[in-house]
Amino acid sequence: MTRDLLAGIVSFKRDEVAARRQELPASEARRRAEQARLDDPARGFEAALRARAAAGVPAVIAEIKQASPSQGLLRTAFEPPAIARSYAGCGAACLSVLTDGQFFHGALADLRAARAACSLPALRKDFIVDEWQLYEARMHGADCVLLIAAVLDDAQLAGFGALARALDMDVLVEVHGSDELERAARLGFSLIGVNNRNLRSFDVSLETTLDLLPQVPSTALLVTESGIRTRADVVRMRAAGVAAFLVGEAFMRAPDPGAALRELFG
Repeated sequence: MTRDLLAGIVSFKRDEVAARRQELPASEARRRAEQARLDDPARGFEAALRARAAAGVPAVIAEIKQASPSQGLLRTAFEPPAIARSYAGCGAACLSVLTDGQFFHGALADLRAARAACSLPALRKDFIVDEWQLYEARMHGADCVLLIAAVLDDAQLAGFGALARALDMDVLVEVHGSDELERAARLGFSLIGVNNRNLRSFDVSLETTLDLLPQVPSTALLVTESGIRTRADVVRMRAAGVAAFLVGEAFMRAPDPGAALRELFG
């Protein structure tokens, strides 16, 4: 997506969240999130990835999304529970579920349904611009949330990260370059996603991950995102020391997403 598109998404998201806050005040959202934390304990998203990495096998975050701004509609037969079960049966470590409706055709109902259909931890993938969305995420079962460094300043990253952890959710911080990676590392985040898609041109290059890999702190786990399409891509990343992968489009276009996962990662 271009910077202009990213700015447009963020602007829309701020208005959307403001409207939802009117319907459910932050105090009540907080109460519901705390109750969900007690009633439905988080499943340990980062722990699941690190366990796979420690075992020497690829830690795959398998994504559930129906569309994207850059690729349009990816899948017409879209059943999140069936997709989640397919992933779980074919070796995924975790799920990533798009919950943005305007640009990705997602919904929080997709997150709830996918997570309920299997035992995998689930990431709420959305554009988080307000702490209210963190309460919302926990209310709907998220085990982890995505924070995008390009749309948040240091104070927001630190504050949102602390609140997510207080709600027992892990945090995946997405970065696109050296400066953003330095920020994520300085703020102490332990799960860092490198998006191989250039925000200005739509171009995807796996070199983005490979170039940034030496800068990742030894205590952090790097997740490579976007552009993993072939076994050769996986072999190349594994040879460089990459242990964790977030893959969506390659699976969503396949008749059986889980079978596509098994074929890609073996």
